[in-house]
Amino acid sequence: MLLSFVILYLLISVGIGLFAATRVQNSKDFAVAGRSLPLPIVTATVFSTWFGAEAVLGISATFVKEGLRGVVADPFGSSMCLILAGLFFARRLYRLNILTVGDYYRLRFDRRVEVLCTLAVVVSYFGWVAAQFKVLGLVLNAVTDGAISQSLGIVIGAAIVLMYTTFGGMFSVAILDFVQISVIMGGLLYISSVVSGLAGGVGTVIEHAAVAGKLDFFPQASLTAWIPFIGAWMTMMLGSIPQQDVFQRITSAKNERTAVRGSLLGGTLYFGFCFVPMFLAYAATLIDPVKFGALLEQDSQLVLPTLILQHTPILAQVVFFGAVLSAVMSCSSATLLAPSVTLSENVIRPMLGPLNDSEFLRLMRVVLVGFAGVVLAIALWSDATIYKLVVNTYEVTLVAAFVPLFAGLYWKHATTQGALCSIAAGVTGWLTMELFAIPDSVWPPQLIGFVMAGAGMVAGSLWPSRVCVLK
Repeated sequence: MLLSFVILYLLISVGIGLFAATRVQNSKDFAVAGRSLPLPIVTATVFSTWFGAEAVLGISATFVKEGLRGVVADPFGSSMCLILAGLFFARRLYRLNILTVGDYYRLRFDRRVEVLCTLAVVVSYFGWVAAQFKVLGLVLNAVTDGAISQSLGIVIGAAIVLMYTTFGGMFSVAILDFVQISVIMGGLLYISSVVSGLAGGVGTVIEHAAVAGKLDFFPQASLTAWIPFIGAWMTMMLGSIPQQDVFQRITSAKNERTAVRGSLLGGTLYFGFCFVPMFLAYAATLIDPVKFGALLEQDSQLVLPTLILQHTPILAQVVFFGAVLSAVMSCSSATLLAPSVTLSENVIRPMLGPLNDSEFLRLMRVVLVGFAGVVLAIALWSDATIYKLVVNTYEVTLVAAFVPLFAGLYWKHATTQGALCSIAAGVTGWLTMELFAIPDSVWPPQLIGFVMAGAGMVAGSLWPSRVCVLK
């Protein structure tokens, strides 16, 4: 019965996505839904930016092991990213009427900055989309009781998402986000009511977590504790702002006001709702401490699926896996689309010469399929956890793309030379720390790279001659 409902849900989702694809008439429709989306859909699609694999399974597993302090990057950093994007970036970027965030780097600086920042953004998506594919494989493996291996499940899930995203682009993403957000919210709230009863009530779970120290958020009052904490928080809070999927979700709005309000509402909603999977996973450790304690040591990402399959009725199982599929499909479709669009627009298209709109639309679809193939390979062969795959991807955009974006918008003295020096200094500092890290160092490599990127922007912009190494 569970498998039948999952198959039915997947078929309905594909049908909705393909129906939305009928609205795609040109490249603008494909990339940013024609800049026509109303506030409810913008809010839903912004909420779905990160409510995927890591929110349902990754964050919850990390919270059970490390507490709130372990999830500072996501949801604390990621939700702040959406709120900051709405407050300080949405209105200014929306007015430019551009297709990608890479276009901004070209307009404000030059072609070199455009290509370098675009490549940094594209690279950051490999781990992110791979995490979504991993969860699709995990879900299909769980609902078939192992008949479908996780590897085969990854391939099947990736093929389903690729199908409707290739045809419908941002229209399919946005419409499915709006439909699936109701499944996500309603499903997880219903599951919470069932699981809380098994664990002795919401108050019991929260009290136990507090006594165990899981609700302690701020570190001890020392630099050795605060510096890594700040570095983890900043990675997603600032490193995610230059991301194409954040940009395209916001600029798909029908006007500036909707873009700002949708970003703020979506970010706030995301932050609040991420605590539901955390509650569910921690409740599992009270329901059966021995079983789930052992599972935490083996594969903590399986705690929540195992809890649902072994301790809840069939209706709850159907609702849960429907909600998980909703979250992951919403997130993975958009994160497949985003790097494909910006790679096509800002790197490949200028190399091919003049293209009409239909040719450019075809190019974006071809690149999307190719990008999906690369990510699928990473998902199949990577042993990294879902949470690590997601969080680590934003280090490169933090050190390479954020400072040129922020300085370009808010510092009139920022120059192309400054942007190039910022990229060079940020990436060099980050990679140096990664490759030659001092044992037990409290300084995260991405934080060093971020500071050097800022210094490179200031020095390069104010220095009178061309001293930057990038020519």
